[in-house]
Amino acid sequence: MTAQVDHSGGRTLIQRAMRSSAITVMGFAGSQIIRLASNLLLTRLLFPEAFGVMAMVSVFLMGLAMFSDVGVGPAIMQSKRGDDDDFLNTAWTIQIIRGFLLYSVAVILCWPVSQFYGEPALLYFLPVAALTLIIQGFNPTRLESANRHLLAGRVTVIDIATQLVGIITAVVLAWIFQSVWALVISGLLSMLAQLYFLNRFLPGPSNKLRWEKPAAQELINFGKWVFLSTICGFAISQADKIIIGRFLTTYDFGIYNIGFFLASFPMMLGGVVTHRVVIPIYRESPPNESRANFLHLRKMRTFATATLMFLAAILVVSGVWLVELMYDDRYLPAGGVVVLIALMQIPAIIAITYDQAALAAGDSRSFFVLAATRAVFVIAGLIIGLGMFGLPGALIGQGIALVAAYPVVVWLASKQGAWDPVHDLGFAVLGIGLGLLAFWLHSDALAALSQFSAA
Repeated sequence: MTAQVDHSGGRTLIQRAMRSSAITVMGFAGSQIIRLASNLLLTRLLFPEAFGVMAMVSVFLMGLAMFSDVGVGPAIMQSKRGDDDDFLNTAWTIQIIRGFLLYSVAVILCWPVSQFYGEPALLYFLPVAALTLIIQGFNPTRLESANRHLLAGRVTVIDIATQLVGIITAVVLAWIFQSVWALVISGLLSMLAQLYFLNRFLPGPSNKLRWEKPAAQELINFGKWVFLSTICGFAISQADKIIIGRFLTTYDFGIYNIGFFLASFPMMLGGVVTHRVVIPIYRESPPNESRANFLHLRKMRTFATATLMFLAAILVVSGVWLVELMYDDRYLPAGGVVVLIALMQIPAIIAITYDQAALAAGDSRSFFVLAATRAVFVIAGLIIGLGMFGLPGALIGQGIALVAAYPVVVWLASKQGAWDPVHDLGFAVLGIGLGLLAFWLHSDALAALSQFSAA
């Protein structure tokens, strides 16, 4: 058993949360500047189809990872044994086993996936790219321990360093080979760099192979609902890549992914902050324990939502102009994609902090119910919208699906005493206003989305 260590440094929960949030946001901003610069370089070195093929690879790997997620990270962050060596080493052992199993499944599925997308080259790209699944399995649990105690500084620096390794190698290899292999190999090298950085620069004891039965039982009992939830999460976040990717030509799918790349900034930031900051806040300051806790969380939630809404508003207003400014003529249709995706993410932005309350309380079952509801609605919205109105219908269908799932969000948040109707209503009115503004400013670019061709 590990002795308990005071990780607070004498600071209050709110002070630690604000410090961690600030570091996370600054790190995210730096990361996205680097990411954008690399994207601009790569779009000039590679062809649009390369981004379409790489999106297929990414969807495949992310699907495998999410379909087998046993919730090790959230379990460490919320468990009372989250600082216990036996618990952490058991979690690490589970991660490693999972990594090797995932790679085996990836190799088996290479041929069916290449046939599904009609891209024979995937048969060669996927087995190499899937090696990242094994590498990630060896990442030390010190990463989750740092997130558990709101120690964001070194984690943020490591994230940026990892990204730089991947981007530099991608640009160099793309310049030399002008092939999708540049993106595949750079992804592999960045994961190796991350593993080295985490082991070298995060404080704490090294992990060892260990299987403690009580720890394994706790991880599995908590993780079984997270496992199901992440399957649903994959459907929510990646169904567009699967369904729309099957519908569009590889060229148009590459254009779509450039638009998605720009429009995803607000939700990516929201995901990083909620993962690193929100669960520890809910764990240490449950909103149903006191009115003071609820009010502290309201301040945090309002600040987080306002920040993400501001970023979404920038993309809604200027998405078309940003694409015209930064990309060559081949990528101009991505402008309408940016605007519409940013707009359809607003319902998710408003509710982004609620589901973490269930995980912080150990209620992974309620978390699964919300994820399953969203997944069913999002898939239905995509398919119905795509069938009726093509690409714009598919994207609008996702936004409608997230609104339709809101009653389940209310149910989950109310169970933990976290629901804040004043917050939700105020930002919903703002979101409607942004929607009207978008259709007034960019009606031509949005109408042009219907011209994206089927494969």
